[in-house]
Amino acid sequence: MTEGLNTAKQKMSLPPIREVRPGAILRWWRLGWLDFRRAGWPSVMHGIIVAVMSLVIIEIALLFWPLLPGAVSGFLVIGPVLATGLYALSRRLEQNEPTSQKDVFDAWRHATRCLHRFGLLLVLVATAWVVLSVLLFYFFVDAEIGSAKDFLRYVFQQDEGVFMLWTVLAGLVAAVTFAVTVVSVPLLVDRDVKTPLALSISIRAVAENPITMALWALSILVATGISIATFMVGFIVLYPVMGHASWHVYRDVVDASDLPPRHPEPESCSA
Repeated sequence: MTEGLNTAKQKMSLPPIREVRPGAILRWWRLGWLDFRRAGWPSVMHGIIVAVMSLVIIEIALLFWPLLPGAVSGFLVIGPVLATGLYALSRRLEQNEPTSQKDVFDAWRHATRCLHRFGLLLVLVATAWVVLSVLLFYFFVDAEIGSAKDFLRYVFQQDEGVFMLWTVLAGLVAAVTFAVTVVSVPLLVDRDVKTPLALSISIRAVAENPITMALWALSILVATGISIATFMVGFIVLYPVMGHASWHVYRDVVDASDLPPRHPEPESCSA
């Protein structure tokens, strides 16, 4: 009976998930752009950091080509956690409060243990994906690949099933990562909740809005592709805009009004 009461209490604690139509995606981008313009330098700083980090990661990967596919995918995995400061800025703008660089540093410094552990989890996932990519290409690819140029030539000319397998696995990793991060990270920034609860809420949000969330993920992929095509310069604007827009995704999809607000100092967190 006690277990039944605990289960019922847990279900009651789950916030409502709103159904949002695909048309909201344009609104999210528009609000993200407005937040980017209003926040100013603290927001631009995120884009510069990501652009520089992207160039460094690719430069490192080019020195050892097998790391290239995993490094790029891995960076996309940990990207949501890097947007913590952007969520804090959007939250202050939403409350009509002034924003500053201090808000970003406070968000990074006072992130809850839940967010720290969640970030560590994503880093481990990214690392595992890099290792898996290296192993797949090392043991199953017979082509002579000595540089990044050889790797790209192999990608566009090969007719083997290994690369298709890698593509499918990459898609699965990206889909699962998107499902567990699209709402959970801004939720952990905004509310004092445990990591398992945040993950379940994020998965429910995607499950109840599959088409809208799939199109939102596709728009993020397109923006990321544009940034890469511009030699990472596009990240300076598009990354912070994506981060701010993601805050509005969370606010539109999840009714978190009954959840306790996050305290400024770290709280204990269940794994």
